[in-house]
Amino acid sequence: MKILEVADRTPDLINQLLEVWEKSVRATHLFLSDREIKNIKEYVPQALNGIAHLMIDAGEAGRAVAFMGIEDGTLEMLFISPEERGKGLGKRLIEYGIESYSVERLAVNEQNPQAKKFYEHMGFHVNKRTGLDEQGNPYPLLY
Repeated sequence: MKILEVADRTPDLINQLLEVWEKSVRATHLFLSDREIKNIKEYVPQALNGIAHLMIDAGEAGRAVAFMGIEDGTLEMLFISPEERGKGLGKRLIEYGIESYSVERLAVNEQNPQAKKFYEHMGFHVNKRTGLDEQGNPYPLLY
């Protein structure tokens, strides 16, 4: 695994990350319908292009298999291809974010218990809960 910070966010890279995002969401966000995933997917390229710090793991074949976005000490996104889960990529990305960008905050969907458990294992603790997500949908967030 090699973590790379991406400055040049080419259309090809954004498409690779969009593919990682969708596979990851379909594997972990079981509370979202197909229609909701497709609606959210429309906004992902904008988020990827707008995030201050975007890190990827290019994997063995040179294609992105995981990525993380950080803004002002907050982990805004972390997605790993399902076939790469359980290999330590998430842990190494989080550790990199903490060491390099002082990550100390994040939000996770309450309905994604695997992610919640992972973040707690990495030392994060829930200090706030909202009944809705940031778009006003009925998906509680844990901060």
